[in-house]
Amino acid sequence: MQTKLSEVVKNTPQGQEADAILRSCVHCGFCLATCPTYQILGDELDSPRGRIYLIKQMLEGQPVTQKTQLHLDRCLTCRACETTCPSGVRYGALVDIGRDIAEQQIKRDSTASVMRYALKHVLPNTRLFSMLLKMGHVIRPMLPMQLKNTIPPKARHAGVWPQSGHKRKMLVLDGCVQPVLAPSINAATARVLDRLGISLIKVSNAGCCGAVTYHLNAQQEGLEFMRRNIDAWWPAVERNEVEAIVITASGCGVTVKEYGHLLQQDREYAEKAHRISAMVKDVSEIIATEYDHLIRLLKENTNASKPKLSFHSPCTLQHGMKIRGVVEKFLDAAGYSVMPVPNSHLCCGSAGTYSILQPELSRQLKSDKAVALESMDPDLIATANIGCLIHLQSELTKPIKHWIELIDECLSG
Repeated sequence: MQTKLSEVVKNTPQGQEADAILRSCVHCGFCLATCPTYQILGDELDSPRGRIYLIKQMLEGQPVTQKTQLHLDRCLTCRACETTCPSGVRYGALVDIGRDIAEQQIKRDSTASVMRYALKHVLPNTRLFSMLLKMGHVIRPMLPMQLKNTIPPKARHAGVWPQSGHKRKMLVLDGCVQPVLAPSINAATARVLDRLGISLIKVSNAGCCGAVTYHLNAQQEGLEFMRRNIDAWWPAVERNEVEAIVITASGCGVTVKEYGHLLQQDREYAEKAHRISAMVKDVSEIIATEYDHLIRLLKENTNASKPKLSFHSPCTLQHGMKIRGVVEKFLDAAGYSVMPVPNSHLCCGSAGTYSILQPELSRQLKSDKAVALESMDPDLIATANIGCLIHLQSELTKPIKHWIELIDECLSG
């Protein structure tokens, strides 16, 4: 794709990156077939190809309108288009650049501004989010059914976190909402890794990965969360005390793996961020390196065959981190009968804060995904991301858990 960027942006790092991405697009249209919003709305401006043209126009100095911003807002950033694209267009990075430019030029109405302000200050703040959720549980019985379904149920008990006694050690990202909504996920991870001879360590002053704020177009605030995590992890990393940084929420994992790219212009943090990103592993990547050991443990502890199961592979896992078919292999080894899921490449509609900011589109995607996941009449559903888990929970008739919790249960007998 030919470009002629305006003088204002063409010599900036952001402009140069966008220009390279735009030039890699050959306008083939393969992305339309896998774009969830295009499938629903049928408007090419709600497809990757259409949004790429809108961003190109902005960068070339054409006026930015609220209509432009609307089409960019509707993008889930699921990155299914990147999986499909034969030219390797880095659409996710480009849409972040486009949204940032649009946000600077278009003033949102007061309702939208207040909503976005609340989201970027509540969700990354674990204490505040926990307090508000407790209040929600108190008033939940008095709410109409539609509002009741927006309040997640009380979290399951996390269980025991093993003592840090192994020679092999890894850090874990606790995250922002996951410790409140499902502390059992990281605890289960710690128990599974403990059985594999690895101690999992939490660092108290590490928190939100920065994705929520960054994707709400408060990009500088998002980068501050990233720097805070780097500062929290750096002493252990610098002293070579840990092998890896384990992420159990794929939505966080895809972001932390990109710290090196997102902070590449920061002289103080660029090198540290690159090293941190190189150490980040989704928990499935850690388990994959210990697969033979895991199989031996499962054979020792798994007695009866397990129920039928559908696995919802989050977009951030399969399209963002390009991890496909790995978790299913673990679940199959654990004795579950893993069922095929129609249109498994399509997003469930969670997408961070998307379910709140684009509720109608999100509800339709959630409904479609629930039908697909339950189409083979499984006994339960597994996933790899807290956002997807909470989002789908209210729509499914079958229970849903993080897959690592199921492996933990199998190893526990």
